[in-house]
Amino acid sequence: MKLDQMPALQSYKITPTFTQDSVPAGLLAEHSTKEGVWGLIHVTQGKLRYCVTDTRRENEERILEPESAAGVVEPTIVHRVEPLGPVEFHVEFLRASDDPGIARTPNKGGEA
Repeated sequence: MKLDQMPALQSYKITPTFTQDSVPAGLLAEHSTKEGVWGLIHVTQGKLRYCVTDTRRENEERILEPESAAGVVEPTIVHRVEPLGPVEFHVEFLRASDDPGIARTPNKGGEA
């Protein structure tokens, strides 16, 4: 999915900046966000491979770089990332502004 195909959403949390050495193991393995939780993967240095592997979607692989559009993570869709050498990136989590099922949290740290 591309940025311009996303519904109107509100940012509610941003992870710390991860590097090739600090990226959590959970992000390297196949995982998904909760229902209603979207993500944008922002690469600020280097390259990161973003793979969508969910059986409900066509497999997709993108190389994310600072110059490229953010990687779009759809709710519940299985995906993983892979650093391609030195990299810095963070994930921004979003949800519908009227979604009562997602707790409002400070705009920093952790996964959704």
